[in-house]
Amino acid sequence: MSDVPGNVENVRKLLNHPAFDMRNTNKVHSLIGGFRGSPVNFHSKDGSGYKFLGEMVVQLDKINPQMASRMVSAFSRWKRYDETRQSLAKAQLEMILAANGLSENVFEIASKSLAA
Repeated sequence: MSDVPGNVENVRKLLNHPAFDMRNTNKVHSLIGGFRGSPVNFHSKDGSGYKFLGEMVVQLDKINPQMASRMVSAFSRWKRYDETRQSLAKAQLEMILAANGLSENVFEIASKSLAA
């Protein structure tokens, strides 16, 4: 949840740390869930936070669809953002929905978020 600008790169590095395991829901919630709670980095004007979470949702969906659906819910309020962020968040929802083999859980949350 750090608000240090550019923290997405630190989080990406932590994904490769030996103590991190994408199959461990507590670790995923702590690292990725914590990241999405950062207004500075998740909502970065360059879209890097949205892109990171979109990538993680698609990757996590193959391992734990329930956790991935909780993560994708961070995009559910995309229409409340400014125009630039709306466009970037919407693009990630569309990318998630276009992923091959998407679970019903993630499809439901992402499609409802996009339609809202």
